[in-house]
Amino acid sequence: MPVAVMMGENYQKLLEQCETQELEAPGGIATPQVYSQLLALYLLHNDMNNARYLWKRIPQAIKTANPELAAVWAVGQRIWQRDFPGIYSAIAGYQWSETILPVMESLRDSTRRRAYSLVAQAYTSISVEDLSSFVGYSVEEAVRGVVSHGWQADPNTRMIMPQKPDPPPVTLVPNEQQLARLTDYVAFLEN
Repeated sequence: MPVAVMMGENYQKLLEQCETQELEAPGGIATPQVYSQLLALYLLHNDMNNARYLWKRIPQAIKTANPELAAVWAVGQRIWQRDFPGIYSAIAGYQWSETILPVMESLRDSTRRRAYSLVAQAYTSISVEDLSSFVGYSVEEAVRGVVSHGWQADPNTRMIMPQKPDPPPVTLVPNEQQLARLTDYVAFLEN
């Protein structure tokens, strides 16, 4: 694998290279390193379908002989179960090789961002302990992180009040386009 791609953290290009290496592997079986990177990159892109299918097509002998590959899949299982504390502990609980480490760190960071976003959308208030487990930080780090993002933290009740994200802009369709679409639908249904 090219080191320049890893240094630039251009994970989409790396994903495409790993997919190509798997497809062009002699005998249809890639190296364990390619499988590990590809699985980690699918997880990073939150592509659980491709991650699951990749895990199913990896030969059993390669799965059992490579503990790092199994550790990547353990993280994937936690993601599938939406077990946020388990995701962070599975990532922190393994000594990753230098080819997988940057991907797993990016996965941890993107999972944190996703957790913050989910909390902001779903909660009007959440306990500091629950928030810290969702984002994989200690209580103090979680409070510092949310206060820096403009959320409210009440030290007496130990509750966090997330700031609601701005709603996406509504795109208005001109009346003429709506009428044209409706006409197309009716014409389709009549024929």
